[in-house]
Amino acid sequence: MSEERKHYRPSWDDYFMAIAKIVASRGTCDRLYAGTVLVKNKRIISTGYNGSPPNLPHCDDVGHLLEEGHCVRTIHGEHNALLQAAVQGSTSTVGSTLYTKYGPCIHCVKYIIACGVKRVVIGEIYRNEKSVDILKEAGVEVDFYQENPEWNEEVLKIFSEKIPVRVNEGEIEMEVKKDE
Repeated sequence: MSEERKHYRPSWDDYFMAIAKIVASRGTCDRLYAGTVLVKNKRIISTGYNGSPPNLPHCDDVGHLLEEGHCVRTIHGEHNALLQAAVQGSTSTVGSTLYTKYGPCIHCVKYIIACGVKRVVIGEIYRNEKSVDILKEAGVEVDFYQENPEWNEEVLKIFSEKIPVRVNEGEIEMEVKKDE
């Protein structure tokens, strides 16, 4: 008989930062796997990761396009999340919160400010601490995400659990493999 596991409900910051980390896994530039989630009224309005524009080759496939030590083939996760919100066109970014695995670069900071984002939650600074100062100077609230060990443990459990298969007799025909 399996032991029933107690449900752990994450804080909003834990929840959205975990999603930003998962989004980062879609990245196509191995120089940095960054992920971003743009949220408004506790609902995700877009996500973004470091990757090439649609229909163009990715670093993973053709290599980096470096200028002054920076890969310019990709669009950063923060910028991609803002662009995705614009392309979808179903909501405004004004007053939103941006969760990002790494602190945004100076260019992304300018886009974040121009799009009216009110709060940025940063997992960790990547290169430039000045970007935080610029966000604050523009009136954007900046918070550094504090890792929650209890939530991290829960995420590991969530991703290691098997998904139970439920079959209503006669409605679905499928082969269900039993553990041996």
